[in-house]
Amino acid sequence: MQNKPELLLPVGNIESFYAALQGGADAIYLGLKQFNARGRAKNFTNSQLQPLLKEAKKRNVLVYITLNTVIKNSEISELLDYLHFLNLSRVDGIIIQDWGVYFLAKKFFPKLSIHASTQLGIHNSLGANYSERVGFDRVVLARELTLRELQTICKKSKVETEVFIHGALCYSFSGMCLYSSYSGGRGANRGLCTQPCRRTYSARKKDQYLFNLKDNQMIDSVDYLVKMGVTSLIIEGRMKSGEYTFRVAKAYRIALDDKQNIHEAKELLDLDFGREKTSYFLGKDVRSAVSNKTVAGVLLGKVSKVYDSAVIFSSKMKVEPGFRLRFHIPNTEKQKPVIVRSVEFENGLYMIDTGEKRIRPNSEVYLSGISDIKFPSKLNESGSRKPEQLSQVFKSKILSELIAKPAQKSEEFYFRISSMEWLLKMNLNELDGLFLNFSKITWSRFDPDLPIIQTFKNKIYVELPKFIQEDAIDYYSALIAKMLKSGIRNFVISHLSQKELIPENCRIIANENVYVFNDAASKCITSEGITDFSYPQEIDFETLFSLKNKNGIVPVYFHPELFHSRMPIAMENENELKDDTDLQLKRYRRNGITSIVPNRPVAIFQSKNKLKSNGFYRYLIDVSYETPSKNRMKTLKSRLMRSEQIHPSTTFNFVKGMK
Repeated sequence: MQNKPELLLPVGNIESFYAALQGGADAIYLGLKQFNARGRAKNFTNSQLQPLLKEAKKRNVLVYITLNTVIKNSEISELLDYLHFLNLSRVDGIIIQDWGVYFLAKKFFPKLSIHASTQLGIHNSLGANYSERVGFDRVVLARELTLRELQTICKKSKVETEVFIHGALCYSFSGMCLYSSYSGGRGANRGLCTQPCRRTYSARKKDQYLFNLKDNQMIDSVDYLVKMGVTSLIIEGRMKSGEYTFRVAKAYRIALDDKQNIHEAKELLDLDFGREKTSYFLGKDVRSAVSNKTVAGVLLGKVSKVYDSAVIFSSKMKVEPGFRLRFHIPNTEKQKPVIVRSVEFENGLYMIDTGEKRIRPNSEVYLSGISDIKFPSKLNESGSRKPEQLSQVFKSKILSELIAKPAQKSEEFYFRISSMEWLLKMNLNELDGLFLNFSKITWSRFDPDLPIIQTFKNKIYVELPKFIQEDAIDYYSALIAKMLKSGIRNFVISHLSQKELIPENCRIIANENVYVFNDAASKCITSEGITDFSYPQEIDFETLFSLKNKNGIVPVYFHPELFHSRMPIAMENENELKDDTDLQLKRYRRNGITSIVPNRPVAIFQSKNKLKSNGFYRYLIDVSYETPSKNRMKTLKSRLMRSEQIHPSTTFNFVKGMK
């Protein structure tokens, strides 16, 4: 008999905790006040965790803690205290993104069960099997997978798998979005996303929602997921109310336990107060996955008249006191929330008082909540004891193990290109390494036995992409074999699992997508046999200079991929666009992946002397998104050597900092 998957519910506050229990959750996930990817949720205090665990245990409900942000080096001491606290609290698992957190938890707190967050980018069986090999108990798979890909991953891997079945979707791959960080230093990887995908963008002078995805809903795919052996079905929504948690929990509980009443489950989901719905890649519903509305809730009607503070509108649904409404002001992004205190109904029209909120005629009226179910808002914290603190001696021992060997003092220069045309424009004698970041089409035309390649084969690095779909694993295995046969033994990986494709006695560099924001992460990478690594593109100087391991490669020139997505966008043949702050952008499509990059590069050449004085001597210039030019290459190299600024350019987070 097929085992049922675990039903895993989000909990962002005490009300939603009790709502999840009442709705039929098998497990819940929540964040405490620090280190979680929903920094804007209420979350829980450390003192609330013990009574929450006690209450959950009474109901046989498992509790997982989200620790799914990247950790700055200055936060490692606090992180150790946090891991110690979670270890003593006996939580059922921690969900992580940062390889530094993995390293510390696995080595010093081995009783903690570790789950790989979707932000860790597990999207194929290679990633799933690698995760299992290094000690993850579960992987939360990428949301962008097809049903066939999920089936293959579940069949090929032994690790527990978790799949998102309901809730908000990000346009970019989770963990790979830099837009919020680029536009204001509030990084999605730090739990502070400002949701730039929900904004309007202009292409050919037409404002439109290009990246605003509908909400995920997989109610019709539950049977398939059960049959393929998925371990856990996870619902997104730690920012949502207890009503949402209860209704969605109950709906999917019915789908798992009582398929005959699936119509009841769907009726419950009709009032989840979210956005329009899509089954996305899993349900082959990609073309219609983008919505031209950002407002969430159930559309009731439009305002026909306004009298001072009273509004009149029609609605097919009966409007009652206690309803929470949201008025979407026409031709704006403004939304005004109103709680219905009293209602007058006459001739098919409703009239309510909006108080001080001024609503315009023709505003759309959305139902955003119904206070028909009440949940407790307090936990019984009596008898809770404060866990003992981590020994300072033990903490000092851990921190001492993170100290790296002194950095080299000789400068090294690395370049990244995406076109073979650059090879004719470069003097490879002046480089220490050249990263070939080619598309599959370009690789098919690449001849590794060309004289220029063979002459400099010790400087040539084959770079693997951030996303390798399941049926492309064999392609990249064959590509690596072909390069090895021609004597090329240098590779750049975008995910630690990709090292499994590369034989021993090769040089491997982990690029900036294997995030190193702390010394524990660099320790993890080097302990896995990776020769070198690059620092992240969204790092700031304060964090960079705090690192004891200064042997990494600093990205000093690049066009960051603000969005990196499997989802296409409706721009036809147009590639130029801009956001609502007039930031000029360009769309690229390679290997079936859409990347959105700014026209202006990030450049910190003017800080090279500052980098050297802080112990950093290795630099990466990335011209993947530039037209091949011999003069451009000379200019970039000479400006870097002289520590001179490039115009026009920006410094991303390096100077302004990352929150």
